[in-house]
Amino acid sequence: MDRLQSMRVLVKVADTGSFAQAARVLNMSPPAVTRAIACLEDLTGARLFLRSTRSVKLTAPGSRYVEDCRRILADIDEAEASAGGSHATPSGLLTVTAPVLFGQIYVMPVMTSFLTLHPAVNGRALLLDRVVNLLEEGIDVALRIGQLPDSGYHAIKVGSVRRVVCGAPSYFKDHPVPQVPADLAGHTIIANTGSSAPQDWRFVDGEKSHVTLRPRLFCNTVDASISAALSGWGLTSALSYQVASAVRDGTLDIVLAGYEEPPIPIHVMHAEGRHISAKTRAFVDFLVAQLRDNRNLQAAASLMES
Repeated sequence: MDRLQSMRVLVKVADTGSFAQAARVLNMSPPAVTRAIACLEDLTGARLFLRSTRSVKLTAPGSRYVEDCRRILADIDEAEASAGGSHATPSGLLTVTAPVLFGQIYVMPVMTSFLTLHPAVNGRALLLDRVVNLLEEGIDVALRIGQLPDSGYHAIKVGSVRRVVCGAPSYFKDHPVPQVPADLAGHTIIANTGSSAPQDWRFVDGEKSHVTLRPRLFCNTVDASISAALSGWGLTSALSYQVASAVRDGTLDIVLAGYEEPPIPIHVMHAEGRHISAKTRAFVDFLVAQLRDNRNLQAAASLMES
């Protein structure tokens, strides 16, 4: 069995979690599937699966190798489509990454709409609150919130967001609205300890400054800190898109807006080059148009008007 076919077998076993099921899908005998995996394990010198009578699980080296195989097979499919004259038709596996909450709210609806329009494209979404290496992890398109370092990637700005301080109207019935950042010292603070959240709250008052806080509650996700603020328990800090719907319906109020730092840009990124695939080009165009049309992602627009 040639190596590419063995890679296809490997991916199918990983997807189905079963040697027998992969054999049925591929119309192969179970021993042939077993031989294909054994061949790849001999070639790589690594054990790719942990097998028991009840389950088949990828090892850590196996997980990395499967993702490499997916990328290789997708590139081959794309090259064959290009040679056949169908390069202008989006097809193949499209891998997109974005921060978790942003991806859930804004990217997934766009991605599913795109896949509906292009049945020859399959999607893979990696929603992670960390910066991923596009080449190493086989990413076609990435959403980044923040200033971008110089890189070899093409970046298209689609909007910007603000970091805001907010609390529920019920909280302000019992507590004065802070007028200056220093007033936060007298308030109940809910801190977000997620990987992308600053550990102090920064403001601009003539020049950049920050306020040292003593939070009463620490949350490891943005959702949790916003939920606590919605309950009227205290004040929290979030990106404007994360609380846009709550601000619009009046369940959260933004305070200290006059002291906010400059807006934070949002970019759509992809590998730059003349031979960008049809699937990537089509998805980038589709995504950029959708995000630029969303007022929640335009920091200059009032959240109340979104």
